[in-house]
Amino acid sequence: MKISGAEAVIRCLLAEGVDLVYGYPGGAIMPVYDELYKFQDQLHHVLVRHEQGATHAAQGYARATGKVGVAIATSGPGATNLVTGIADAQIDSTPMVCITGQVGKHLLGSDAFQETDIIGISTPVTKWNYQVTEASEIPEIIAKAFYIARSGRPGPVLIDITKNAQFDEFEFSYEKCTSIRSYVPVPKLKLDKVAEAAAIINSAKKPFIVFGQGIILGQAEEQLKALIEKSGIPAGWTILGLSALPTDHPLNVGMLGMHGNYGPNLLTNECDVLIALGMRFDDRVTGDLKTYAKQAKVIHFEIDPAEVDKNVKTEVAVLGDVREALNALLPLIDDNSHAAWHNEFKEKHQIEFDSVIKEELNPTNNKGISMGETIEMINKHSKGDAIMVSDVGQHQMFACRYAKFNSTKSNITSGGLGTMGFALPAAIGAKMGRPDREVVAIIGDGGFQMTIQELGTIFQTKVPVKIVVLNNEFLGMVRQWQELFFDNRYASTNMINPNFVAIAEGYYIKSKKVTQREDLDAAVAEMMASKDSYFLEVMVEKENNVFPMIPTGACVSQIRLS
Repeated sequence: MKISGAEAVIRCLLAEGVDLVYGYPGGAIMPVYDELYKFQDQLHHVLVRHEQGATHAAQGYARATGKVGVAIATSGPGATNLVTGIADAQIDSTPMVCITGQVGKHLLGSDAFQETDIIGISTPVTKWNYQVTEASEIPEIIAKAFYIARSGRPGPVLIDITKNAQFDEFEFSYEKCTSIRSYVPVPKLKLDKVAEAAAIINSAKKPFIVFGQGIILGQAEEQLKALIEKSGIPAGWTILGLSALPTDHPLNVGMLGMHGNYGPNLLTNECDVLIALGMRFDDRVTGDLKTYAKQAKVIHFEIDPAEVDKNVKTEVAVLGDVREALNALLPLIDDNSHAAWHNEFKEKHQIEFDSVIKEELNPTNNKGISMGETIEMINKHSKGDAIMVSDVGQHQMFACRYAKFNSTKSNITSGGLGTMGFALPAAIGAKMGRPDREVVAIIGDGGFQMTIQELGTIFQTKVPVKIVVLNNEFLGMVRQWQELFFDNRYASTNMINPNFVAIAEGYYIKSKKVTQREDLDAAVAEMMASKDSYFLEVMVEKENNVFPMIPTGACVSQIRLS
């Protein structure tokens, strides 16, 4: 059939199983929006209040469902407003397809109204991008976009479509992409490498597993659980790996990294074999690379060859799909317990509990509500079944440290890029993707104001997101660094905030503010019981610090408890 390029875009999305897109209309993308209007019974469009919100919502949808998120914007500022979310998706391996409008082909390079070279701008932060200038290119390019976004190590793809290509007609047909010459998304698994890894693991006296988001992306949660239970190996996680293994599993020993748990960080430099599963040895996990796990044989299970030996030298690299690799590994692993080694983690946890956790979850200092006890109260009423979407800052670290999760895809946060403003729109996407689950956004007073306008999206769509703003009237993480490393010079970190409750009520969202500890339980219970969206502001201790902490560039063994 002969149709316009704009209609072809919609039909391609439907052919890829897309039923939800986030976006903001404008001149260069209007033909596509005109077709969206005609197909609105099949393809739901969510009008965000800023294009950055569209990308974060698409990310939240993708992270909660495992599907490809889709964002749409116009040319110029519409396209450039997508860039932060695209960069966030790139570093956190989130599958996303962004479609932008562009000026007509004959105007390219003329500095026409709202013309921006979004291909040049987005090249460093996309897995692939392409500018369509002819309508007939649209089916093939969109098919490639979805294949590239979701295959191998996932990531964001941007398709820029000139206005003439949206208007012009052509004979439409669509075929899904299943391969691209020279693109090998999943390396072929080498069984000899699996056997070599198994031999090292079986001979280890103090083995330690570190797992990342690759477990979740590779749908290898059951294989991970089977491996640690058969081998008896303690397992720690990166913040994006959180929820791949239930937090209360006896062999789950906690979080790695700058504000991770005491035992996993300290004992990384005492293990004899370090087994890395679907993680990339980010600097926030490793600290000083000159001292990181130098005593250990490192086994790296990884889908992206570029990550192997990039930061940490490996003894054995097992390239390929992590689920396939672990299925091959499991029969070769000996039954074991490593009880004495596991007890070392328990002993370190007790030290951390006595020094940090006990006071954080049950404060006695009368300085105000703590962030940790607020997260613990949410745990009480969610029973570990909620999806928690955290922003970036102290509250993020408290949420990752203390949130309880029973099932996978429950922790959604901005990891590698550390994007303030991520949580509110990402929570919208997560709830729309998983309406069957409770979704709670945990946000600081600084990050909340970066995308606060997305309260309008919540109001218009009636999506029942629960929003918790932990308000310490500071840019808390920066303030903590200023206290510890800049002699308490609080330069531009004190926040003079508006009446958040009044703003939320202005969007007709039920709201409450908690200032006293005795009111917290009832307020969280009311929020969690609500069938509609709910805004809860909790005034927390102004100068509370998140510990443990490894200073930037320090050895993981130099972890501080205070």
